[in-house]
Amino acid sequence: MIIECLDGGVVRLTEPNDFRRFKLVLHAGVHTGTQSWNGITLLDDRDGLVSIDLVPTLAGRPDDASWDRQYAEMVAKARKHGWIDSERQAIRAHVERIP
Repeated sequence: MIIECLDGGVVRLTEPNDFRRFKLVLHAGVHTGTQSWNGITLLDDRDGLVSIDLVPTLAGRPDDASWDRQYAEMVAKARKHGWIDSERQAIRAHVERIP
C-alpha cells in the first residue's frame, strides 16, 4: 500500500490491496519544509507517520467490505510489531522520494 503525497496537499492511495508493505512516496516538487498533509507527519527524511483513520478516506481506496477487514488486520499486525504510534494513532511508514 502506497500513500502518494503530491504538491498542493494532494494525497492518494495506490496499490491499495498490497497489505504487506506500507510506505509514503513524495513526488518531485514537494517541498516538505512548507508542505502540510492532514494526517501525515514526516519524522525525518526516512520515516513518517500516517493516521490510521486517514487511510480509509483517501482517493484510490476500494469501496469493499473485505478491504476494510484486511486493513484492520494490517493495522493489528503493525501494532504487534511496534509500528503504531499509540499516542498519535498512526502507522509508521518508510518515506521514498521519486523524481
